Order: sequence, then structure tokens, then C-alpha cells
Amino acid sequence: MSFFVAQLLTGLANAAALFLVAAGLSVIFGVTRVVNFAHGSFYMLGAYLAYSLVTRLGTGLAEFWLAVLLAGLAVGVIGMVVEIVLLRRLYRAPELMHLVATFAVVLIVQDVTLALWGPQDLLGPRPAALEGGIIVLGERVPVYDLVLIVLGPLVLGGLWLLLNRSRWGILVRAATEDREMVGALGIDQKWLFTSVFFLGAFLAGIGGAVQLPREPANLMMDLNIIAEAFVVVVIGGMGSIGGAYLAALIIALLHAFGIVILPEITLVLVFLVMAVVLVARPWGLLGRPEAITSAPAHGVGPEARWQGRWLVPTFAASLAALALLPLATDVYGLQVTTEVLIFALFAVSLQFIIGVGGMISFGHAAYLGLGAYGAALLVHHLDAPMELALVAAPIAAGVGALVFGWLCVRLSGVYLAMLTLAFAQITWSAAFQWYAFTGGDNGILGIWPSPWAADPVIYYYVTLLLSSAAIAALWRARFAPFGYALRAARDSELRAAAVGIDVRHTRWLAFALAGTAAGLGGGLYAFLKGSVFPDVLAIPVSVDGLVMLLLGGVNAVLGPLIGAAAVTGGRIALVAETELWRAVLGAVIVGMVLWFPDGIAGTVRRGFGRGRR
Repeated sequence: MSFFVAQLLTGLANAAALFLVAAGLSVIFGVTRVVNFAHGSFYMLGAYLAYSLVTRLGTGLAEFWLAVLLAGLAVGVIGMVVEIVLLRRLYRAPELMHLVATFAVVLIVQDVTLALWGPQDLLGPRPAALEGGIIVLGERVPVYDLVLIVLGPLVLGGLWLLLNRSRWGILVRAATEDREMVGALGIDQKWLFTSVFFLGAFLAGIGGAVQLPREPANLMMDLNIIAEAFVVVVIGGMGSIGGAYLAALIIALLHAFGIVILPEITLVLVFLVMAVVLVARPWGLLGRPEAITSAPAHGVGPEARWQGRWLVPTFAASLAALALLPLATDVYGLQVTTEVLIFALFAVSLQFIIGVGGMISFGHAAYLGLGAYGAALLVHHLDAPMELALVAAPIAAGVGALVFGWLCVRLSGVYLAMLTLAFAQITWSAAFQWYAFTGGDNGILGIWPSPWAADPVIYYYVTLLLSSAAIAALWRARFAPFGYALRAARDSELRAAAVGIDVRHTRWLAFALAGTAAGLGGGLYAFLKGSVFPDVLAIPVSVDGLVMLLLGGVNAVLGPLIGAAAVTGGRIALVAETELWRAVLGAVIVGMVLWFPDGIAGTVRRGFGRGRR
């Protein structure tokens, strides 16, 4: 009994910081509809700022809470700046733009934090008055944990009063229900959204600050918290503060007891709960069903046909140039180009479901990773040759895409995107924790090509052949009757169904086809690197694919190829040139989002069209 109580209190304490972060994220999304990936960065900044303030103000009880408050206020101001400078221009853009833009903020904040505080972990001192513990039913519980347990309901009550007993709160709730109507009534939406961002960032900053005595401030805090924050918001209901608190309790208690009862599937269990809630009740436990308004997916009508006339000769010329590349570069250049080809295939497969199918995916790395692990596990456990492993890779990913896609295509908009994220995190969690089969975070090593393909030049040609064939097959499907049916379902589901198109079945097949192609890229990636780690399934890889689409052009046929070359090659070049490569890449992404939303290929095509006129 005493052990149960101790784990319960630990879970309640963990829920407090998680609730603060998730509540801010939920408020921001409920009003602005921005999928704010940078919210984890606000949490991290809160911890680092609190560390600096506590070390300067002192470790007394009053000084500690003053430092926590000041850190939260500073982060709130930073959130306002991000909203005014960047996000205010993107409210009517698709969710893809929101995610990519806020991910660019993550990259910039990571390098700024590294430059200001250094790479070492920083554990903040705990006030003397909050040191020690109290015996509860025979178990010693830290005093600070008890303080956090009380803090959670206090913040929940304060937010309830703010949102239900103030004019500003009434406006926020009204905007959550119908922001267009709020604007029609003459309310200044810009400053309402800015104030909401201040509150959300303030809560995230407070969450990071109060976590400082329990967890060192480190450069991975942002990515570690954001996935769980999304889980909490989705389970509780987007825009529901009470739902965020309930979901934070559920997730924290799952961690507290799961790590003891089911230690090998704790992470899987958390994201599995998220997936079940999304499938059964997409609007969350305490949320309300509503139509999420967003900009429609961009079409590929006349522009695609114009591109199609030039596609074959352009593709043939590119293949000829790539075939001659070994004559003009060294082994390192070939390896970089091989990686670019793999991620070009990954990006084209993602474009197939986003640009052609109108299905936004935040978890496409799942299929790249399934292909990589499908090949690596066959080699590792059965000593299979590379040829058989490369056949198994797309099959493994395709089966995964069939299973996940069957559930995903039932949803749309941000709910669909969140469900793809949930499935990707389930896959990552399984690879990360299943040590006996996948090697866990130690990965699988020794995945090398067959002797005949061990030479980098030969493997380059293998990758060129397979990736170009898969890309050509996806392009063929794009301009086939199946592709036109898929675009019809994207542009008007009701009209497509009226003319006899089975919308759900068409989308499901497109999902499976894209996953299969990404899986082939994963198999090629495993043999290129000689190893596979859970990182290949992680959120940043999915975001990389979205960034490739944005930089190249979501609607341009050649956009993913250009984006893959720009992102993969650019990252490798930046890493060699500067330690602050993340900030540089983030700044480039921000510039593209704001001034060149059609991407490189789209901008060039538009300029060419003006020149012809």
C-alpha cells in the first residue's frame, strides 16, 4: 500500500509540470489553430532562464518563486515576439506551414541556448525550505513533490477563473468556438491571439522553471516534452484546460505505474492511449467536436499538366547527370548524394499523400523506419543477404502503412495529422524499448551491403536505380486515373463520392503506396549507414520530410527532389562549416515560409510563367 501511495504521489507531481506545458499548448491551439512545435522550446527556455535567475537572486524561498515567475514572464514575451514576427502571417496557412515554421524556431532556440548556456546540463538548486521529505504511509515523499501536487490544481483553478470570469477569457472561449464570428463582431483578433500566445508561452516557461530542481536544464528538454504535451492535448481535447489536466494525470500515472508494472512498453502504452482516443473520440475526452478550418490543400491541376510536359526530359537529363557523377566526385561526395537520393524518395512519397492526397502526415518517418528495421532485422537475426532485405523493407513498411492508414484515413485535418504522429511514436517507442528484438537505443549494427555492392560507387548506382524507379512509379500513379481520383477526393470529398469514387479506399491505397516507397528508402538507408537506430523513426525525421516539401515546393512535381537536396546537402555542408548550423537552417526555413511559401520550384515556375507572358 505504501509503495502504491508513493508512486501515486510521484505521478501527481510529474503531472503538474506536464499540465502547465500542455495547458499553454491547448490554449494556443484552441484559439489560433497553430500546431506549435516550438512550445517545447518555451519550456526549455523557462528552465534555463530560471537557472540563471536563481543563481543570481539566491536560493531562498521567496527568491526561488520570484525567479520562476520572472522566467515565465520572459518566456511569455518571447512567445509574443514569435507570434507577431512569424505566426501572425500564417494563421490561414495549412497546418503544414505552422509545423514547419515552429520547427524552425526550435532549431534557432536550440543554438541560441547552446551559445548562451553551453552544452552541459544545469541542475538548479532547490530552496532550503523545500528540501527533505515527509513520511507518507511509510514512504518518504520529497517536500517539493508535494508542492507541485498542490500547484497543479491551483493553476487549473486560476485558469478557470481567468477564462470564465473575465472579459478577456470570454473572448478567448468565443474565439475557440468561432474565431471568424469574433472578428465579425469587431474584436481585434491580432492582439487577442498575441495575448493568448503570451499566456501559453508563460505557462510553458513556468512549467520548465518548476521542473528545474527535479531535472537538469538540457538541450533535449524541448523535444522530450513536446511529444508528451501533444499527447496530453489530444487526449484531453484541443482547447480544453480541464481536459489537459485530466490527460496530464492519466499520462503521468501511466508513467509512474507503467515503469514498475510494464517497464518494456511504458512509452508504447502512452502513445497507444493517444491513438485509441483519436480513433474513438477525435476531439478528446473533454473536448467538443468541431470543424477545424484551415486552408485547403493546394491543387495540381493545370500546373501539374504543364509540369508533366517537361517531367520526362527533365528526369532523364537528371538521371544522365547523376549516372556520370562518379566521374566528377570522390567517395564522400557519392555517399552524400546517395543519402540525398534516399531522402528524395522519402520526400516524394510524403508529397504523394500531402500534395496529391491532401492528407497531412506528421509521422511519415514511421515508414522510413519500418523499412530500415525490416531490412536490418532480417540481416541481424536471419543473416539474410542485402537483396532479400531490400525486398523485405518496402513490404514491412507497406504492411505498417496498411494497418495505420486504415485508421488514419477515417479522420481529416489536424486530427489525421495527430494520429499519424501517434502511430509514428508508437513505432519509435517499440524500437526504443524492445531490446531483445530491436536492440533498443543501442540500435542494430553491422548492416552492410553484399560483397558485390560494398564499393561505394556500386552502392550509389544501386540506390540511384531503385530510388529513381520508385519515384517514377509514384509519379506515374500521380498522373494515372488513380491519381486523379485521389485529387478529386482531396478537392471535394462529397463530389468525388457522388461520381462513384470510394474516397476512403482510394486514400487508404495511397497511404499504403506512399509508405511502401518510403520503406524502400529506409532499407537503402540502413545499408548506407551500416546500422539502424530508433532515431530514424523520431519526430525530427518526419519534420525533415515536411521541410523538404516546403523548401522544394509542396505542389511542384520536382519540389521534393529539390527540397531533399537542399535540406540534406545543406545540413551536411553547414555542419562542416559552423557549430550554429541549426540556427542558420532555421533562419532559412523562416525566410522560405514568409517570403517563398511555394518553395524553390514553385517560385521559379511562377517567375518563368510571368516571363512567358
